[in-house]
Amino acid sequence: MVTSSFIVGIIGNVISILVFACPIKTFTQVVKRKSTENFKGIPYLTTLLSTSLWTFYGLLKPDGLLVTTVNGAGAVFQSIYVILFLIYAPMDKKVLTGKLVAILNVGFLGLVIAVTLLAMHGSLRLTFVGILCAALTIGMYAAPLSAMRTVIKTKSVEYMPFFLSFFLFLNAGIWTTYAVLVKDYFIGVPNATGFVLGSVQLILYAIYNNKSISEKTIEKMVGEGSAHLVKAGVVIEMGGLKDEDEESNSTKNRSLNKGRSLPKPSVVRQYSIPKILKTLSWNPYEIHSHWPRQDGLENAEQSHT
Repeated sequence: MVTSSFIVGIIGNVISILVFACPIKTFTQVVKRKSTENFKGIPYLTTLLSTSLWTFYGLLKPDGLLVTTVNGAGAVFQSIYVILFLIYAPMDKKVLTGKLVAILNVGFLGLVIAVTLLAMHGSLRLTFVGILCAALTIGMYAAPLSAMRTVIKTKSVEYMPFFLSFFLFLNAGIWTTYAVLVKDYFIGVPNATGFVLGSVQLILYAIYNNKSISEKTIEKMVGEGSAHLVKAGVVIEMGGLKDEDEESNSTKNRSLNKGRSLPKPSVVRQYSIPKILKTLSWNPYEIHSHWPRQDGLENAEQSHT
């Protein structure tokens, strides 16, 4: 007979596998570029440890088939990611990642399995492994807290991808429901924590979604606008020098001497931030039409002298 907990567990398996498959696109780029660039391997190592422990927990649990299948699949995914990271990472990262694999995914995992099977008996085995799994999962769900703090500080959601937050929220909610149905506190407590944190992430996304342009982005746009204006100024100055070549040497020297005495125009005073940003869409003709005319500069020269 198919129970409601089994149906919920199947849904949880599907969603969890989708979450595990998220880094496929990332590692496809890693393989194409033959470099891990700035990616870090620690998240994959810790997820591999977590899924491996949960697989062991599912094997110990009498009705833990669904826990075993989903985490076994997750362990396979994470193992592939770790192997690819070890292949394409720079030598220093490769050595560090290899040491962490030996310590966490071989040494620690092997120690837990050995202690559980050799030194413990009966329900104590399930309790010991369950506490370890729950603690590790709570730590992983708490990892995005730094991203949430960044969102609040910058009032921007650019560092908190929506779909990742949504699927983690959905995954935690499904497994919390499953834990309630099968009365498993070790599965329920960490996933309930993840569900609450996921809810907070979605609330923050809803609040700051319309404010997604952070100060950093604005500064970058202003910088590009300033650079655009400077380049335009160089072109106009070169054009002015070209016209001066047609004059006599004495006239050119007099103009250059007067030009040196002119005060430098202040971009900050003449162009507000909206005007600077607007210049990003101007073509060369529009830039030339908005720049001070040459006769205006000559009048400024005469008034200055």
